[in-house]
Parts: sequence; C-alpha cells; structure tokens
Amino acid sequence: MPNIKLQSSDGEVFDTDVQIAKCSGTIKTMLEDLGMDEGEDEVVPLPNVNSAILRKVLQWATYHKDDPTPAEDDENKEKRTDDISSWDADFLKVDQGTLFELILAANYLDIKGLLDVTCKTVANMIKGKTSEEIRKTFNIKNDFTPAEEEQVRKENEWCEEK
Repeated sequence: MPNIKLQSSDGEVFDTDVQIAKCSGTIKTMLEDLGMDEGEDEVVPLPNVNSAILRKVLQWATYHKDDPTPAEDDENKEKRTDDISSWDADFLKVDQGTLFELILAANYLDIKGLLDVTCKTVANMIKGKTSEEIRKTFNIKNDFTPAEEEQVRKENEWCEEK
C-alpha cells in the first residue's frame, strides 16, 4: 500500500498508509488540492498537531480504518453519549489535557468519528454533575458572586430536576 509522510508541529515525520491518512478530511483535501500523487516523497505539514497527539490520532485511525463512513448529521437524530465502543473507551482513558488536545486535533483534521467519540467522553464527564462538581472536574474557577449565582439559578430553575 502507498504511504505518505505527515509532519507534526514539533517536526516528527510519520510514514503512514495513504488510506489511513485520508480518514482526515483535511489531509484528503490537501492531497487533492495540491495534486499530490501517492508515492511522491513530499511531506504534508500538520502545524496544529504535535507528535504525541498525531501518534494517538493515527493509532485511532488505524483501528477504525475499515469502519463505514458516518452518515451526514441528521438534526432530528437523537444525540447519544452511551454508544462509545469498549476499544474507544479504553483508548480515551487519558489525562484531560490529552483528551482536549485530541478534540482539537480531530476538529482541525476533520475526523468526524474521533471528534464525536472524544466529545461524548467529555459529555459523560459532565453528565449528572452539579456546577460545583463540573468546576472541580475541569479545574474551573468560579468567578460569579453569590448574588450572580443566585440569579442564574433562578433564571434556570425550570430546567432543574425536581
């Protein structure tokens, strides 16, 4: 199978199967727009992805290379967060910094499947928690005064479970 060279922001070059690299809409478009043929020895620079994250992205893409192409978003389709495969759940057992870097990379590289599963993982970290628990989980400083907090609580009490 033909390979392509991808260069991370910190200069590391990854020799990757073209079909795996093309799971990225960004890379696929770059190759088409630049008219790069498979087998050419040119390097595709990825300035927004460091080597540690690119390695993880390629690991995910290699595992999922035979997955069917996801259907276009259906606005009426119910969004679920409980449909993460066990492989993906294990793959995403990483520190928060890495998880958020994977989200940024998946967004930049236009890899819908990886973006979906990383965002679902974050959604599951939030689900069922109070605002204080969410702040603690993500190390977010509360910059509301008690009066502001009370006002927000009153404005949104309709959505609280009773």
